[in-house]
Amino acid sequence: MAKRRSARRPRVAAPTPFEEARDELFMHIVQCGVIGAQPEHQAEWFDDTMRYMAERYSELTQSQLAELRLLGERFVQPPKSAARAVPASL
Repeated sequence: MAKRRSARRPRVAAPTPFEEARDELFMHIVQCGVIGAQPEHQAEWFDDTMRYMAERYSELTQSQLAELRLLGERFVQPPKSAARAVPASL
């Protein structure tokens, strides 16, 4: 009889505070309808939300909070069109 090997489960690393904050921010963006809002409303929403995130995730540095906001602002932008440029020589 062959020996059975017990399958080891891979260890999953716990998310970092930055990853948790990023995921929470994206969830808030979707739930609050920030996508498609006017740019001035988005800016106001991000100002308020980033103050909240700074309090909630006090272990994040200012540069991490700035990166988090940048990711959020990119997330709310409309998708870029996939129009391909046709070379003029054809």
